Amino acid sequence: MARAEALSIVHLDSFIAVFHRSSGLTHLLAAPAPEIMATLGEAGLTRTALADRLSADFDLADIDEAALAERLGELVACGLVAAA
Repeated sequence: MARAEALSIVHLDSFIAVFHRSSGLTHLLAAPAPEIMATLGEAGLTRTALADRLSADFDLADIDEAALAERLGELVACGLVAAA
């Protein structure tokens, strides 16, 4: 996830609003983006470790790796998550 001081996060029912200070943009995110960001934390994880943790934390039987890669790509493009 981007550094905590770079983001301001407000929970709005099933969405979260994320203000990205460096770009000045506010993003409205729905599942699974908030869960991915929370699971990644500031330390980050490999895609495989992220899929394993999401599967365990949210009791998911199968994680669609292609869909997870797409969501991560979207979060990276917005500057909300940094690629390693």
